[in-house]
Amino acid sequence: MRRLFPVTYETAAQAPGARGGGAGGEGSGGPGGAFADREWDLAELAAAYAYPEPGPGEPRPWLRANMVSTLDGAAQHDGRSQPISCAADMRIFGTLRALADVVVVGAETVRQEGYRPARARAEFAAAREAAGQGPAPAIAVVTASLDLDFSLPLFTSPLVPTLILTGAGAAPDRVAAAERAGARVVVAGDGLGIDPARAVRALAGLGHTRLLTEGGPRLLGQLIAAEVLDEMCLTLSPMLTAGTAQRIAGGPTVAVPRRFELVSLLEEAGFLFGRYGRS
Repeated sequence: MRRLFPVTYETAAQAPGARGGGAGGEGSGGPGGAFADREWDLAELAAAYAYPEPGPGEPRPWLRANMVSTLDGAAQHDGRSQPISCAADMRIFGTLRALADVVVVGAETVRQEGYRPARARAEFAAAREAAGQGPAPAIAVVTASLDLDFSLPLFTSPLVPTLILTGAGAAPDRVAAAERAGARVVVAGDGLGIDPARAVRALAGLGHTRLLTEGGPRLLGQLIAAEVLDEMCLTLSPMLTAGTAQRIAGGPTVAVPRRFELVSLLEEAGFLFGRYGRS
């Protein structure tokens, strides 16, 4: 993996024809050597994707999304994201989870991707403890109907209880079934569905200020429309799929497109890993 942006000694040292050795060169101990075109270790990835330092006063929640897309805009192939991913994408996926307090995901994605509880990673244990985090992030499932299989490990054997984000109009019997399974139901809307801004506030109220969403497209579209997304981490896969696969975000078109700024751009094996922040 190599860094393409921001341009520093790291990218200069990795330019075609650049020689190792010397200050910042690939053969040196400087930044070029630390971030050469090789597999980065997890500490390097964690530094590259660190959440912003909280300001004074109450920590402000920060919501980032992590999605993958092909060159022609497909967010999945045959209903799943794995076929358009790669090993480096999965390392980043795992790192982003390890940095987060909670992973917010839509119910359809839980069903299609076979979601399991987030696992504790020994490599991140000390950093999570120092940050006041538990051993693994909670999974928060966004659902209006609570049409979920509560016998799955996501509900029966998580390290931390799975959260259900739903509206006040959710069916009482499904709420009771979720709670019997050990999930914590969080009401974040007055009707059947959630209000995205209220959901973010509710998670922050539980102490979850480092938020990560992994979609799916409908949920991401809701978050974009509500203007609660702070950061987009997008893997651009060098593949073409055609077909009718969804984009990374769906739902109604926003009235005015919200511009994001490029924060960093990494590359490995033709895959581009962009990090964009709200401007």
